[in-house]
Amino acid sequence: MKRGLALFISIFFIISLLAGCSSGEQANQAEAKTKDGKTVVNFWSFWGSETRRPIIDKIVKDFNNSQDKIVVKHTFLPWGDIWTKNLASVAAGNPADVVINDINTVAQRAKNNQAEDLSKYVDDSFKNEFYPHLWQTVLYKDKPYGVPFNTDTRLLFYNKTAFKEAGLDPNKPPQTWAELEEYAKKLDKKNGNRYERIGFYPLWGSIGASSWMASADGGKGFIDNGKLNINTPQKVKALKWLQGWKERLGDKTVQSFQADFGSQQANPFIAGKVAMWADVGTFYTQIRDYGKNMDFGVAQIPAYNDQSKHWADGGGFVAEVPKGSKHPKEAMEFIKYLTGEKAQKYWALKNYDNVANKKGAEAAANELSRQAKDIYKMSVDNLKVTNLYPTPVEYPDYQNRINPYIDNVMLGKVSPEKALKQAEEDVKKMKK
Repeated sequence: MKRGLALFISIFFIISLLAGCSSGEQANQAEAKTKDGKTVVNFWSFWGSETRRPIIDKIVKDFNNSQDKIVVKHTFLPWGDIWTKNLASVAAGNPADVVINDINTVAQRAKNNQAEDLSKYVDDSFKNEFYPHLWQTVLYKDKPYGVPFNTDTRLLFYNKTAFKEAGLDPNKPPQTWAELEEYAKKLDKKNGNRYERIGFYPLWGSIGASSWMASADGGKGFIDNGKLNINTPQKVKALKWLQGWKERLGDKTVQSFQADFGSQQANPFIAGKVAMWADVGTFYTQIRDYGKNMDFGVAQIPAYNDQSKHWADGGGFVAEVPKGSKHPKEAMEFIKYLTGEKAQKYWALKNYDNVANKKGAEAAANELSRQAKDIYKMSVDNLKVTNLYPTPVEYPDYQNRINPYIDNVMLGKVSPEKALKQAEEDVKKMKK
């Protein structure tokens, strides 16, 4: 009975969602031409903040003024809602013409016939405008179903003042995991049994267990070209290493520090409560705006050992043409402008964001000055060792299968060996 009721509720929800999309947005999509004959391209994004809305609106305005055949109309939809509404509008046969979407799930939408094949609109010269590791994410069966827009990468931010206090050279950040541990212990500051400052904790900041596990395993994610790489010796070692940090500091210490974490001045690195912090390159803007006179440095994420690369992971967003767009050709004209050097440079400078277009990124770096320039250039250079891990079509929910096992290791409920063995067996079942 409960199962039947749940099924009815699910069907009712989907029908309601589709109806809402087809009625609430149909009028918006139906306007195919302006009075003067220009084609209307409807563009959806989640950039509605006081900072980003003016920037994307300026790019749209510049495109509209650059030619006389297309008018782009930008609609802001809240984070999360945009993707639900996009899928609903595709199912209803009435989508927008361009939508900003997650970079790591392009192949999923391509497989499910939710995005247009863009191969007829691009050539090799266009493809070569973008960082290769980003272009790879938009391919499904060797055809592009989106165009990379922006990305990110992880770096290590460190407090130079704290380094000096601990007797460490502020111009020599840790290069390996062993050095990271050594430095962290020296940077810990205690008053009796209570920590006033923690040198480093690998699961704080914009980084997670999977990043460290990939770094220990030569940059390999959990799935590599369809092959499962979950239960590997190096990933087991990495998980034990993460477990060791929590055991050394103590669960109460980790939990009590986390409870006080906040943003802006309350960020633990900016507040001086944590001496080293792993985050995306754009974290610099928080320090600039809220860390008054803070003396800090930036380095690559430490390598597993001195024989390994300084691996990092990244994410980002793409511009897609949803399946069923009434104006895919015109939509692609706007996407080419949006991801071209001029617009990408403008976005990068105004947002201090890593963009996907190589020339756009380089041009932005050259216009910045002082520390902003140095850190941005470092983040651009770091893209060479940054991996993205697109969701394989065979294992669409693999991360949600693996994460609970990792959580249980960190809670001390299961050993790393047993957890990763069970996780791999669980993910394997998805393909059957």
